[in-house]
Amino acid sequence: MTQEIKISRQLANRLLHLAQASPGHEICGFISGKMNDLNKCYPVKNVSENPAQRFLLDAAEQVAALKTMRENGEELLAIYHSHPNAPAIPSKTDLELAAYLDLIYFIISLNTKGLLEIRGFKITRESYTELNLLLVETQDGQ
Repeated sequence: MTQEIKISRQLANRLLHLAQASPGHEICGFISGKMNDLNKCYPVKNVSENPAQRFLLDAAEQVAALKTMRENGEELLAIYHSHPNAPAIPSKTDLELAAYLDLIYFIISLNTKGLLEIRGFKITRESYTELNLLLVETQDGQ
C-alpha cells in the first residue's frame, strides 16, 4: 500500500516557484509540519561546487532553519531539492548522499515541457519508494 502524504497547495506552488526562479541550479531546503501534513518550507542555500547537478545544504542556514522550527513547535518532515535537467526521481547520488533516511525527500523537476513536476519519496541507500501526494487547502503554507 502506498503511503499518502498531505502537502498544502500553497507549499507546492512555493516549491515550484523557487525552482523556476533558479532554473540553472538545484534549489534545496527543509519542509516542516505536523504529523503527515506538510505546510512550511525553509529554503537553504545550495553551496555545492556543482550546483547545476548537485545540492549541498549550507550548514549555518540549516542550523538557523532547525532552530526556527523548534521555536515554532514545528517538526522537520522533509528535505526538498530540484532537478533542473533531470526527471523528478532520486538519482544514484541522491540515494548515496541521503543523510536523513527517516525523512521524506521531495524532488522538483524542470525537465518537462510546459509542466513542472513535484514528487515525494522515502529513500534508503540503495532504493526509493514513491509516496502518494495529496494536495490540500490550508492558510499557513509558505
